[in-house]
Amino acid sequence: MSQREAFFTVDRLDGDIAVLVADDGAALDVPGHVLPMRVAAGVVLRANLAANGDPDWSSATIDDAERGRRMRQARERLERLRRSDPGGDVVL
Repeated sequence: MSQREAFFTVDRLDGDIAVLVADDGAALDVPGHVLPMRVAAGVVLRANLAANGDPDWSSATIDDAERGRRMRQARERLERLRRSDPGGDVVL
């Protein structure tokens, strides 16, 4: 990643609004017409950041490699959790 880029994951589409989630967990509502491409839920976008830290949506690109890395990481985490699950009912 270059010095001023960030990743955003498309959480969902609400009409013409793409609801994106930044890596810090912040949600952003972005009008679909400002994105340079059509997106779908689960897509990971890489965007340059302006001097003020705001994403430059005209520079956004779909990053399939990053999406794949994140999916592998999530699968590995889920598998570790499954291995440590003692099974049975939860007793509080």
